[in-house]
Amino acid sequence: MPSNVPPFADLLAAAQRTAVHLEMRDHYAVTDEAEDFERWLRTGERDTDPSSPEWAPWVDLISSARARGVEVRRARVVSEPVSAYIRYEHAATDVNVHAGELVRWLPRHQARRIALPANDFWLFDGRLIRWGHFSGDGQLVGHALSDASEEVRLCAAAFEEVWLEAIPHDEYKIH
Repeated sequence: MPSNVPPFADLLAAAQRTAVHLEMRDHYAVTDEAEDFERWLRTGERDTDPSSPEWAPWVDLISSARARGVEVRRARVVSEPVSAYIRYEHAATDVNVHAGELVRWLPRHQARRIALPANDFWLFDGRLIRWGHFSGDGQLVGHALSDASEEVRLCAAAFEEVWLEAIPHDEYKIH
């Protein structure tokens, strides 16, 4: 899926008020995480140092947005018991929080009354969506942008409903 979508960093740099992210997959096969994920599966060890080479660019990006007054929120809809990949994500989410993200978790069975879009997304300033497209096995296939009002309304409503029902990261216990 070819894409002419600007890099995430550029979209976040253009945000003025909000950047919200809804994640709904139980497994992501992100190429640049593969080695770290495999090591975590073997050892249970995960890099949680915000200044490490793995995390520093993300921490700087989010911290910069927060310093400009942009609220950054991430909500994850997860199946329980959670997958190994969700355990892996949860193990390092304190770094996201350290960077300035607000993070919440919603067990999938509690999301049954919420109309959710079929794809993960970032929504910037309640007006621009960056869709994430993944294959069935979790490989990133590409991104698309949309500012279509009906899509923006769906994403904004879905995110806010998930956010209201979700459990703050520091209170969410892995099952």
